[in-house]
Amino acid sequence: MNYFELYHIPESFLPDEKAIKRRYYELSREYHPDFYANEDLGTQQKILELSTLNTNAYRTLSDSDLRMQYILKEHGLLDEGGKNEIPGDFLMEMMEINEELMELEFDFDAAKLHEIGEKSTGTMAQLENDILPVLQRYPELHGVTKEEALEEVKTYYLKKKYLLRIQETLSKFATRS
Repeated sequence: MNYFELYHIPESFLPDEKAIKRRYYELSREYHPDFYANEDLGTQQKILELSTLNTNAYRTLSDSDLRMQYILKEHGLLDEGGKNEIPGDFLMEMMEINEELMELEFDFDAAKLHEIGEKSTGTMAQLENDILPVLQRYPELHGVTKEEALEEVKTYYLKKKYLLRIQETLSKFATRS
């Protein structure tokens, strides 16, 4: 079952967080295994599955990155095999940052590390700023317009994942310095 349907909320990248939490608690009470301790094993198993589904739905819908990944997967847009394409200009920019990071491996420079950190933080902020209007208007879109929005979100998601790996590398440098 689709998590948004389970929670009776429209598919959205920016859903009502309170509605998610409220529905989670409603279903947690409804499907609490202790209330079904005297039922037959089949019923107990079904309740346990529903309880697990509720927990997974809550974890996914209450985390913006997991929610984004979930929506993209639901629409068949994330290829697990790795054919997810990132625009070439972005990859070139990231390649430059990666080269600078490799240079830091051999010749550490705190000022350069800070500069790379600022560059990646600025790129992330720009990405988030650019995608926000798409995320906000997504629930109102239909047809081709919705498909185009999903493609924009997919590109954002892939770029963000790439940038997060770079920021993870930066944090490893920071702990060494």
